[in-house]
Amino acid sequence: MRGIALDLDGTLLNSARQVSERNANALLACKRQGMRIIFATGRPPRSVRNLLPPELLDGAAFVYYNGALVVDEAAGLLLHTPIERETAAEILDYCAERLPGDARVSLESNDRLFSSRALRDSAFFSPWNKPTICGLNDMKRQTATKLLLTEFGDAEPRLRASFAPKTRFIATDQGKLIQIMHASVSKLTGILAVCERDGIAASELLAFGDDHNDLEMFAMSVHGVAMGNAVPELKAAAAEVADTNDNDGVARVLERYLS
Repeated sequence: MRGIALDLDGTLLNSARQVSERNANALLACKRQGMRIIFATGRPPRSVRNLLPPELLDGAAFVYYNGALVVDEAAGLLLHTPIERETAAEILDYCAERLPGDARVSLESNDRLFSSRALRDSAFFSPWNKPTICGLNDMKRQTATKLLLTEFGDAEPRLRASFAPKTRFIATDQGKLIQIMHASVSKLTGILAVCERDGIAASELLAFGDDHNDLEMFAMSVHGVAMGNAVPELKAAAAEVADTNDNDGVARVLERYLS
């Protein structure tokens, strides 16, 4: 294997949103052996910098926002693919008119977070990650790297029917979080962009994930590893199922390649 692609939440990070010592040591050992480390996540850059130790950040490639932003400083790669402005405005208008009154609509723009109101669910938004509160009209003036919806009641099927054909529409975290990106991006497109620049074939990748936004990553010609806590659909698509994220599942697999 020449490269390792890793999701963060539910995969490399444990339930306390930390990288265990065993997981970190296994990744650093792979790095010393010349393997390329690619972190592929729905999170923004600021969040990844806060969660990962500096030694893992150094020299890695990053696929943020489920592929809407790809950064590989070592290879001089920077790709940003926001949602088309008209499509973003259409979604924001729909949310204003049809979502429940307590729904939270947020917009990520070039590593800045904007929200229609204060974010209450710490499962998705950390206390240190304070958004700029603004109206939906103000949001329309921002470049929409990604849109996020929480507390949307039973509106998910209607939202999906209206906007999945125009966007990359993903429901994660047991269906409690809707993530909307440009239609052309995914973790897969981001990882392939890094691999192309680095001269790594998809068949030379080891990929780890746990949720629906990792399915396309497993569709590549790679050895896909689903965590023991992964959704059933991902386990069915995986080459193997590892231990859980709380039991060093990533390290237990990597150690086989290091021994």
